[in-house]
Amino acid sequence: MQLHSRVFGRGIAALLCASLLVSACGEKKAGSEQRSLDFARLDAFPSTYSVAQSRPVLIQDATLLTGTGEQLENTDLLLKGGKIAKIGQDLEAPKDALVVDGKGKWVTPGIIDVHSHLGDYPAPSIESSQDGNEMTSPNTAQVWAEHSVWTQDPQFPLALAGGVTTLQILPGSANLFGGRSVTLKNVPGRSVQDMKFPGAPYGLKMACGENPKRVYGGKGTSPSTRMGNVAGYRNAWIEASNYKKKWEEYVEKGGDEPERDLGLETLAGVLNGDILVHNHCYRGEEMAVMMDVAKEFDFQISTFHHAVEAYKVADLLAENNVCAAMWADWWGFKHEAFDMTEANIAIVDQAKACAMIHSDSGVGVQHLNEEVAKAMTAGQRAGFDIQPKDAVTWMTMNPAKALGIDKQTGSLEMGKMADVVIWSGNPFSVYTHVDQVFIDGELMYDRSDKKRQPRSDFELGILNAEGERL
Repeated sequence: MQLHSRVFGRGIAALLCASLLVSACGEKKAGSEQRSLDFARLDAFPSTYSVAQSRPVLIQDATLLTGTGEQLENTDLLLKGGKIAKIGQDLEAPKDALVVDGKGKWVTPGIIDVHSHLGDYPAPSIESSQDGNEMTSPNTAQVWAEHSVWTQDPQFPLALAGGVTTLQILPGSANLFGGRSVTLKNVPGRSVQDMKFPGAPYGLKMACGENPKRVYGGKGTSPSTRMGNVAGYRNAWIEASNYKKKWEEYVEKGGDEPERDLGLETLAGVLNGDILVHNHCYRGEEMAVMMDVAKEFDFQISTFHHAVEAYKVADLLAENNVCAAMWADWWGFKHEAFDMTEANIAIVDQAKACAMIHSDSGVGVQHLNEEVAKAMTAGQRAGFDIQPKDAVTWMTMNPAKALGIDKQTGSLEMGKMADVVIWSGNPFSVYTHVDQVFIDGELMYDRSDKKRQPRSDFELGILNAEGERL
């Protein structure tokens, strides 16, 4: 699926000259390629993520769910140099390799949660650490979720124990434009940059429906209706289009340098195709409206989140290359979440649209395999032939597509990141648990080894000079 034809890696230091402050960047060299302005600021807070490589890993005689629609029995998987090196039978173990007996076990790609607030809404849940919703204006496109991430959130290692290797951290849904998201690898880090997924595009969180109109209508300001919501989107995109055009004219012709605007930079980054839209939206007709708004201003919506009524517009999602991130059976907590079906994910999948599970929960993120199992079973009850080899994509490959990282992760294919989960049995059984989790080929979690069950510094409490807990 071609969600993002205008990829995110263009023009970092090209016409913007890295700082947007050099008027000479309007000069063009003969034969140079015209590239887009880097409104996304892809190098502003660069990833410092790295995983030291220790030794190869050979998993033998396991059942592999590849995330590409295959189930491979009695198959070996070799991880080497941080990548998936080989898939086959009777593979030879490299010297000094960690050899894992996979008999009776199942192996999947690492789980990817496309909708998380870990770090921005950390545990313990106290008011002083609630940093996900900048509820000061309907449009706060200028804020970046990564600047609120508390890397010591003890919910990160709990998610790891549930097989989650990658997460998208989103701002909340109080505003029409909530700000930028960030994609993280689920590894310990002193700073958020130590966790940032290398090369992953930023996202823009948008929200339609009840939340913005309730938050701002309750304050006696706009928007207070759904039509006010849509007017707010359209006005913002008009302003962003003008901002983008102003900078492009400056780069081409020179003259007085325009003033920077952080919010408009984010929206212009969407118009350039460098930032992906993730849209909180429940109702079918609202999703249709948002796709029309996207067509009006020529940008792509990556994913509708929550999407309780996605089944009503599944054909439109497929036609417009828009994903839907859904719950298995969470519904009825407000009016726009009421008209659901447990077969929602399956119906979207059967319409050939990009369907996936998501958590939006510090608890649900620990059990996404069970949520997929519920959605798969609901689809089977509805008469669809959905097997584990199909449903696994709802927590691996399709979230990777939604985040623009499917070339790097999301499936067991040679050359991809060695983000791998070993399960004690069928991952869609309630009797199954995670045995081991590898991120870029390194053993990050092992259920049988307490030394490989990471805990955040916050959990360790206060230590004395000898490193003992007080």
